[in-house]
Amino acid sequence: MLELEKNNLTREIEEFAGNYNNNRTALMPLLEYIQGKYHHIPDFAQQEVARVLDIHPVEVYGVVSFYSFLNEKPKGRNIVRLCKSVICDMGGRCAIAKAIEREIGVKFGETSPDLKVTLEFTNCLGMCDQGPAMIVNDRVYTKLDPETACAIVREIK
Repeated sequence: MLELEKNNLTREIEEFAGNYNNNRTALMPLLEYIQGKYHHIPDFAQQEVARVLDIHPVEVYGVVSFYSFLNEKPKGRNIVRLCKSVICDMGGRCAIAKAIEREIGVKFGETSPDLKVTLEFTNCLGMCDQGPAMIVNDRVYTKLDPETACAIVREIK
């Protein structure tokens, strides 16, 4: 990360945390803000969040590493998360996953070289009565089959 980018990020973190009086209650909203803007939370940002909120860096790292929607490393601008619950498995998740991998050209757990799409499996989405299900960014899709899933990801590719 360039020095200018670091300075800008530090300023953004300080301003955002100031809205919460630099209280630790800003931690999740601040991490979500950084994730939304930069598509990941780099080590430098984690250190700055800890400094500004006066908490230990391990606390920040613990939150980032715990939540699947927070990332330490850059991911694609579009995140496709396919449910891996037993219900979705029984509904054909494996065939859907293979079709999506062919469509995007990468395997689940990987990001396309152009950083447009990251494929991930996720635990239950709470849509078991409508599975197989997936989330693309913040939008939920249900009752999927391989063709429908490919049509959805084709739109973001």
